[in-house]
Amino acid sequence: GWAGSVKFNPAVCEQFESFRCRSDTFSLGICNGCQLMALLGWVGAEVPGAAGNGRAQGVLLGHNVSARFESRFVTVRIEESPCVLLRGMGGSTLGVWVAHGEGLMRFRSDKVLDHVTSRGLAPLRYVNDQNVPTEEYPMNPNGSPLGIAGLCSEDGRHLAMMPHPERCVLTWQWPWMPEDWRRSLQAAPWIRLFDNGYSWCLQSAEQD
Repeated sequence: GWAGSVKFNPAVCEQFESFRCRSDTFSLGICNGCQLMALLGWVGAEVPGAAGNGRAQGVLLGHNVSARFESRFVTVRIEESPCVLLRGMGGSTLGVWVAHGEGLMRFRSDKVLDHVTSRGLAPLRYVNDQNVPTEEYPMNPNGSPLGIAGLCSEDGRHLAMMPHPERCVLTWQWPWMPEDWRRSLQAAPWIRLFDNGYSWCLQSAEQD
């Protein structure tokens, strides 16, 4: 797959590592991109901060607990985290589309999971109607522990997530939202994620 074409090609692997380590880059891996970033160890690494082939995968994504492809509109809560793409969004609870068959995050050890949660590296959680992170289906479409829907790197520049915010930036893409939102918003709240990326690029360019 994609990960193999990177990891087992020294030249390509070196280019990816160079991109990952540069201070003026960020990445967003959605769905298949999330799976790729986990396999490369860009997020949820078993050896945080290690480079190249020495950075072991700490999380793998497996088949949904339902054993089915899940396409539905779910609810996630955005946690406080170092993630640059989610700046100013912590504490928000938003609807978002998911569409995947392999989104179950399997952590290699409790130590990796504890590290991810204690350092705020799991910035997105599937929540129930009480706004509490859940592993219960269908609120959690894949069964990931603690409702984890996304992971970010230690420095916050790399974000991997199974939900699809790019499918929810316009109000008509939401099957439901509060009526006052429809009347007052020109774009849906997920546009903030992409605006954050743009703003971060401008800020990074100014510092060069």
